[in-house]
Amino acid sequence: MATDKKILLITGGNTGLGFEAIKALSQSQTAYEIILGCRTISKGESAIAAVKKQFPETKSTYSTVQVDLESDESLEKAVEELKSRHGRLDVLINNGGAAYDYEVQDGKMTMREGWNKSWNVNVTGTHILTTLAVPLLLKSSDARLIFVTSGTSSLTETESNDTPALQRLNTPPAAGWPKQMIGISTMSYRSSKTGLNMVMREWRRTLLNDGVKVWAVSPGFLATGLAGIGEEKLKQMGALDPAIGGHFLKDVVEGKRDHDEGKIIRRDMIQPY
Repeated sequence: MATDKKILLITGGNTGLGFEAIKALSQSQTAYEIILGCRTISKGESAIAAVKKQFPETKSTYSTVQVDLESDESLEKAVEELKSRHGRLDVLINNGGAAYDYEVQDGKMTMREGWNKSWNVNVTGTHILTTLAVPLLLKSSDARLIFVTSGTSSLTETESNDTPALQRLNTPPAAGWPKQMIGISTMSYRSSKTGLNMVMREWRRTLLNDGVKVWAVSPGFLATGLAGIGEEKLKQMGALDPAIGGHFLKDVVEGKRDHDEGKIIRRDMIQPY
């Protein structure tokens, strides 16, 4: 169905950073057709109902599509549905992701299961969805492709202990084995997000002559509960309101960081590789 609204798909849109991005976009003067990609449609519909209640005067409209980043069949069906409904895609925000380090640490997953699942969701599934969606992006006059990465993914900053956050990530444990964990357990998560940064750069190279703008957005240390240790504990460690990250994503969608296209960006800087 033809529409003048910007067609935007965001994965993982029913909770955390994705939900905050939808709320931020709902306050925009630009009208969007915001499509929530989520594994469970009922959760997406509940998120839409909450946004409509909070922003009854919004210019945007909403819908859901089932997206399971671990299922090629799900991703193929999702893109076919978008093609049938809209015929194009103006913005793809690859926000869906997960961290499994604590499940491995607590014995709920084997190391191989946790690492494979982390890369499957955060990198492989995201890359496959992007590959399927690119033909729809190429039909847009202002296509935008966004990968949500992590501040923990910087290789350069693994050599730094300049801030409390970097100290939690990079302080080496005492000699001996087994090692006692310091700070937050993130090894498979941050490794997968470093891999995602390269996926972004490869997509930027691939689509450069097509005029598609590409970024990796590093939203900051947010109290989303992604790390599996709870929002309140994260806030005690200095995590920020997820709404800050949501408004950052809105800014990228609406052109405020076009001068940093092709880069890994934070709210106030380009993130070191």
